[in-house]
Amino acid sequence: MFKKVLVANRGEIALRIVRALRDLDIASVAVYSEVDRLSQHVRYADEAHLIGPADARQSYLNGDKIIAVARACGADAIHPGDGFLAENADFAEACEAAGMTFIGPSPDSMRKLGDKIAARQMAIEAGLPVVPGSPEVTSLEEAVELATRIGYPVMVKAAAGGGGRGIRLVERAEDFADAAGRAMQEAQAAFGNPTIYVEKNLSPVRHIEVQVLGDRHGNIVAVGERECSIQRRHQKIIEECPSIAVSPALRRALGRAAVKIARAANYHNVGTVEFLLTATGEYFFLEMNTRLQVEHPVTELTTGTDLVKDQILVAAGEELPYDETELLTRGWAIECRIVAEDPFNSFLPSVGRIVFAREPAGPGIRVESALYDGIEVTPYYDSLLAKVTAWGRNREGARQRMKRALAEFRVVGVATNIPYLQEILDLPDFVSGTVDTGFLDRHQVFPSEPLEQQKAVAQIASLLLVNNGAVPGVDRPQLTLSTTNGHAGISAWRRQMSGSSSSKGSGAWSRNS
Repeated sequence: MFKKVLVANRGEIALRIVRALRDLDIASVAVYSEVDRLSQHVRYADEAHLIGPADARQSYLNGDKIIAVARACGADAIHPGDGFLAENADFAEACEAAGMTFIGPSPDSMRKLGDKIAARQMAIEAGLPVVPGSPEVTSLEEAVELATRIGYPVMVKAAAGGGGRGIRLVERAEDFADAAGRAMQEAQAAFGNPTIYVEKNLSPVRHIEVQVLGDRHGNIVAVGERECSIQRRHQKIIEECPSIAVSPALRRALGRAAVKIARAANYHNVGTVEFLLTATGEYFFLEMNTRLQVEHPVTELTTGTDLVKDQILVAAGEELPYDETELLTRGWAIECRIVAEDPFNSFLPSVGRIVFAREPAGPGIRVESALYDGIEVTPYYDSLLAKVTAWGRNREGARQRMKRALAEFRVVGVATNIPYLQEILDLPDFVSGTVDTGFLDRHQVFPSEPLEQQKAVAQIASLLLVNNGAVPGVDRPQLTLSTTNGHAGISAWRRQMSGSSSSKGSGAWSRNS
């Protein structure tokens, strides 16, 4: 078993991993950028080290620096979390070359599955149905010809894509060249690879993913499915486990298919196989993500597993602690992603200082976040603030608990998408489970006037909080409140809250010092 593990990530996922390490009595090492000096994962880990400035390319994406820190502090393994270097095969290889275990799949498996076109071919050879599509395309002329052959509407996708980037829906031939060109540019900027491919756009479809876990002894299990159809701009915002559309027979079929592709790639550790499910029950392989997923808590709550702990154990060479016969789904879980975006202002990112945060609690509620009063939300990283997961005996029980949790959640200082999530949860089609990947485009959900008024009340409350001196380190602004169409005039407060804080200190910190 490992003695010390470095966590090469930040925020709530880093804190989640540090907690799993503590459960296993393994020493933890956090790394942080200059703007993350006061982050929760830094305070909670056994030791923490500065790795660079705010720019992720010079800190959390700087694999050489991270490995150097791991060597210096005596770590024998590195956990990449669910982003940054999590699917970087070169980094995984560098960890192994440095004599440290990469807590994830092998570099070879990552390369095989990280290329979406190669993964499609592997799925075909394994006998899985795939969405009709093309091989890799490097020229617009070739892409236009293939799209015509496949038939519109089509999806243009980056071969090395992920996270909803490098994807374009094209419904008409005259729009294809522009969309494909943009997808190639985005793919080059995000992944350093402009290669794209073209797929038939299936609609309506659900996005169903199957969690898999494999060890180094050849054992691979499917750990249930997740419903991930509620997406905005190809980004998941609400996930469920199980899916209301998946019958026991279909669950077995999806699980067998997921294990097949994982076995074909000689896969070990956690991974997620994604499928598209049609209204008639046909399913098609989409891709496989070779990392821990943001939405893993819904699977843990319904199956009783601890996927982070399990991936650490199998990375250390242990056999899986269970097989599929022992995994019985119990109840229902729904997860909502709380992000710093303003649904009242075209979902623009919201940055600034959070002067007050209160997380929900109570029966059936699990919150994973790194929030604290005074935390600075910066433009440097992903806008995810927290994940709220609600468990209930059935789907409606989980939905009601989620409604209660979102109503309890308070974030003062930046805008969040909580009002948007509340509206979605009450839509009749969501209540009945009639969802697909085009759900939000079709419903065009926007927060209603009562929720807009709630926002104004929260902003006024934050003004009063600061003005009364209740927030340490924040000078009282000169306040002038006015209302226009139900909105609070908060320019002074916004100016005060957008001010950045700076703190000096050493580059390393120890919990025991």
